[in-house]
Amino acid sequence: MKETNIVIPSQEIALKTIDMTVNYGKVEALHKTNLSFPKNQISALIGASGSGKSTFLRSLNRMNDKVATVNGQIIFDGININNPKINVYELRKHIGMVFQMPNPFAKSIYDNITYALRYHGVKDKQKLDEIVETSLKKAALWDQVKDDLAKSALDLSGGQQQRLCIARAIALKPEILLLDEPTSALDPISTAKFEETIMELKENYTIIMVTHNMQQAARSSDYTAFFHLGKVYEFDQSSNIFQNPQVELTQNYVEGRFG
Repeated sequence: MKETNIVIPSQEIALKTIDMTVNYGKVEALHKTNLSFPKNQISALIGASGSGKSTFLRSLNRMNDKVATVNGQIIFDGININNPKINVYELRKHIGMVFQMPNPFAKSIYDNITYALRYHGVKDKQKLDEIVETSLKKAALWDQVKDDLAKSALDLSGGQQQRLCIARAIALKPEILLLDEPTSALDPISTAKFEETIMELKENYTIIMVTHNMQQAARSSDYTAFFHLGKVYEFDQSSNIFQNPQVELTQNYVEGRFG
């Protein structure tokens, strides 16, 4: 078997990393990482706790700036977004993120979605109304909350809160959605609904998702990257990763021999 197997997809690439390394002080959390994520596909990042997958994900929209040193290049729209001159607030309009625990604002459902839009200067009520409806529909939440938009987001169930966080992210019309273990706090029914949602969303967005749930990665993703101790050992179509891995470490992990 190979030592590593990093495939470059044949589709158009939405984002790629070139020799990306992340250090927390003197500790290297992520070794030179070279990954290319295909547009309008779901890519899953798998590996044991502490393998570097969340560190990698958070670096893609500069969430690690204040806690780690990120070297190498992150290429998005032909630009190295790891350049210190990049406006990270502007960047995050293009690369949105949904976290492990649902984190709605302590505001109404409506205000959760419009808060960032207003911040960025959108004031037209009709336009805001349209974006709220469109975003909630895309996140498969509109039918459940359309009559309760003034209700506090904190009154929603965990699964609904997580879909609201997706709606909030896509209201800014990003090109890429980063999802950090988005279903770890959800029950199986909410998880299934969430997976349906993201599989529909990939028509319009490129999705990169950290998950501990290998069945979820196998079900929902088109490509999968396997991380181990701060290094990517394999990146390929998910069907290959789960049925015919080329790296022994990957095979051991997906067969449940460690992790």
